[in-house]
Amino acid sequence: MSDLRDRTVTIDDIDAAQRRLAGTIRHTPVDPSPSLTELAGVPVHLKLEHHQRTGSFKFRGASNAVAQLTEAERAAGVVGVSTGNHGRGLARACADAGVRCIIAMSELVPANKVDAIRAEGAEIRIAGRSQDEAQHLVDDLVAQGMTMIPPFDHPQIIAGQGTCGLEMADAMPDMACALVQLSGGGLIAGVSAALKVRVPGVKVIGLSMERGAAMHASLHAGRPVEVTELPTLADSLGGGIGLGNRYTYHMVRDLVDEVVLLTEAEIAAGIRHCYWQERQIVEGSGAVGASALLSGKVVPDGPTMVLLSGGNIDMGLHHRIVSGEDVDLMEAHT
Repeated sequence: MSDLRDRTVTIDDIDAAQRRLAGTIRHTPVDPSPSLTELAGVPVHLKLEHHQRTGSFKFRGASNAVAQLTEAERAAGVVGVSTGNHGRGLARACADAGVRCIIAMSELVPANKVDAIRAEGAEIRIAGRSQDEAQHLVDDLVAQGMTMIPPFDHPQIIAGQGTCGLEMADAMPDMACALVQLSGGGLIAGVSAALKVRVPGVKVIGLSMERGAAMHASLHAGRPVEVTELPTLADSLGGGIGLGNRYTYHMVRDLVDEVVLLTEAEIAAGIRHCYWQERQIVEGSGAVGASALLSGKVVPDGPTMVLLSGGNIDMGLHHRIVSGEDVDLMEAHT
């Protein structure tokens, strides 16, 4: 039993995080989507989490973790590895708390996200071409005494992200299906833990990209595995889950009902839809719920919540996509 508890975040943990974060995070709106409702034939609502402080859900988990640092940990400073949005959320949370913050990133993180993290006051370190390689630098800094707050595989991070699930449940108590981003698993683990208690019978579908979906590969293998990271419009969904994963792999395996992978063209279509039909600017990872419905890869059978998880997209890239250009980041990196 102790081993199971070691890798589980409960509804009590998430409720406590919601109380702790009151006044810090934004209770982001939920809006109906007439266009997706017509397409799907069931009520579809959008959770506008890209309106969260720092532009993504990551601020929730980062703030929950920073709020629970000891005085010694605050004095030593915080370090994290990020594909962009965790770094920005952690940088902002540390700045609010007056704590030194270093963010390590791979060379694949888009420049606009690097600049945004720097603007929040964090120190930047670029290392390697994968999140796993950047993690080696973080490990060195931890050995020197800093405190690591990881992007997903951490109980306080998961509980913080789970507060988004509580808001989703309150907004749509008759929810039959939730479309949630899947990367390292911190978001979907927390959201699923909340929804499965507050909305019994809800189906949670994890969404990722075809290029380098680490959690999907790990679930298929029956254990955490490494994958090659590839350029993708859904860059925030990149990165490994860690071979020593303690929390999110088990929670995703046990709580998520299905995983759907999307092509780059489908992700681009989701970005376009969110802009032209929903009047929302979202990044590739934020758009995958719309992508799944538009592509027909998800056909819900009841009221559905689509999570728009982040809006930190390079606006030049966004302009190219919504203008109809066929953007292939793989070709740009070869």
